[in-house]
Amino acid sequence: MIAPAARSDDAKHVLVIEDEPQMRAMLVDNLEFEGYRVTAVASGEEALQAVSSRQFALLLVDVMLPGISGFDVCRTLRAQGTRVPIILLTARTHERDRVRGLDLGADDYVSKPFGVHELLARVRAQVRRDDWHSMTGEEFSFGDVVVRLQQRLVLRKGRRVALSAREFELLRYLFAHRNEVVSREQLLRDVWGYGQLTITRTVDNYVAKLRMQLEPKPHDPRYLVTVHGSGYQLLI
Repeated sequence: MIAPAARSDDAKHVLVIEDEPQMRAMLVDNLEFEGYRVTAVASGEEALQAVSSRQFALLLVDVMLPGISGFDVCRTLRAQGTRVPIILLTARTHERDRVRGLDLGADDYVSKPFGVHELLARVRAQVRRDDWHSMTGEEFSFGDVVVRLQQRLVLRKGRRVALSAREFELLRYLFAHRNEVVSREQLLRDVWGYGQLTITRTVDNYVAKLRMQLEPKPHDPRYLVTVHGSGYQLLI
């Protein structure tokens, strides 16, 4: 079952949070040239205020902001339940910083200096993914499981299932590609944002956790199935 949902009027409105004036102007110019409506602010405080008063399709957030950092912006918004896609921008290239941002709920992480074409491609991918989700409906179900996307609520036999943020994102992604086979590499890239990393056990472990909580017979799954040599498939 898939229930219809309305699309946002702000499907191409991007919020840029960057304190360096030249970088901020460059981002605004290129995004507007691509057809996006852009609001730009210079601090985390302004960003949180902007998000509280209007809707955005995407946030481009510099990590090294004065006052409230980009990490703190991401943490605060996710704690408030805001699901707008977030791309972090930073000159910090250590892997632990990248993983920290993703664990805080960022959807992607771009290191400075970056190519404009690559950044715009990542923006398009996140906006397209979020827009697709907005059209898939607010609720879907399989077996005795009901998933309410807007509320980030999963019920099984009427009882709430406590999924972690990453488990929920994995389930939502599999639903977005329901009945398709998705590879481990695709999941690592799109759900975890790991790029070229090949931590395949990460995906396997998370799928196993979902099965334990959602499948009638976790060791003989009916819905979250393995396609040997290819990846995983959500059958609805």
